[in-house]
Amino acid sequence: MAALPPFHVAVNPVTAAELGASWHQGCPVGPARLRTVHVSFVGFDGRAHAGAIVVHEDVTGAVTTVFRRLYAARFPIRRLEPIVKYGGSDKRSMAADNTSGFNCRYASAPGPKRWSAHAYGEAIDVNTIENPYVQGSYVSPAAGRAYLERTRYRAGMAVAGGVLVRAFASVGWLWGGRWAGTPDYQHFSRTGG
Repeated sequence: MAALPPFHVAVNPVTAAELGASWHQGCPVGPARLRTVHVSFVGFDGRAHAGAIVVHEDVTGAVTTVFRRLYAARFPIRRLEPIVKYGGSDKRSMAADNTSGFNCRYASAPGPKRWSAHAYGEAIDVNTIENPYVQGSYVSPAAGRAYLERTRYRAGMAVAGGVLVRAFASVGWLWGGRWAGTPDYQHFSRTGG
């Protein structure tokens, strides 16, 4: 296995223009509190790539730690692009198997309408096809149906005790794959929501 180049990280402020359709007036967090974290990641091809994710300024250190650990463990990530590349559409980002953070949207979970942890920049969805959101017979993204059987590990999956879950747990973030009834295997958040 070839050696990887050193892990790289850079944290930059973002503007409303750069956030595009992923942010609008009335969102619980404004652009001044968000940052783009540019990090190295290992792709499914086993090679180093450069990606970017938008998160709240308060979690940039934790996010850097997580991605440094994933890089060192060669955990594969398909894509790592801000959701603005998908017009702010969670569905389009998920269908592309994109790993993303901030998106000013409401929670997908059942119950009263409330802001998602993504709207605060305090949640990350990782490898959305390999780690789908499940609510009864509803699976999102649809291609995630191939990963509903979780006992056979395949590259990029979040599993209890696995590299991905441990990396987020190391910074105190919680995994949505443990939610009873509506597992969200892709979802990690600082607040658990």
